[in-house]
Amino acid sequence: MIDAFNDVQRARADQERARNEAQAYSNDILPKARGEAERIRQEAEAYRSQVVNLAQGEARRFDSVYQTYAQAKDVTAWRLYLESMDDMLKKASKVVIDGSGKSGAGVLPLLQLQDKPKSGKENR
Repeated sequence: MIDAFNDVQRARADQERARNEAQAYSNDILPKARGEAERIRQEAEAYRSQVVNLAQGEARRFDSVYQTYAQAKDVTAWRLYLESMDDMLKKASKVVIDGSGKSGAGVLPLLQLQDKPKSGKENR
C-alpha cells in the first residue's frame, strides 16, 4: 500500500514537472515567435510602402510627360526618342562614325580600336 502511495506521489510530481517544463518552454518560445512575426510584418509594411511610393512617383512622372506631350507632341516625342537612345547607347560598346564624311574626318586615327581587349565574343 505504501509503495502504491509513493508511486502516485511520484506520478503527480512527474506530471507537475512536465507541466512546468511545458510552461517554461511556452514562455520562452512564444515571445520569440511574436517578435519574429512582428519583424516580418514590419518588413512587409516597409516593402509595401516602398512599392506604393515608387508606383506613385512613376505615375506622377507619366502625368508630367503626358501634359508636356499634350502641349507639344512633336517636341516631346523627339525628346523621349533621344532619351531612349541615350539610355541604350550608354550601354553599347560600339563606335558609331558618321558616314557622310562631314564630321568624321580624322576620327579613325584617334580611335584606339586595337587596344580593346579581345574576349572571343563580339558585341553585335
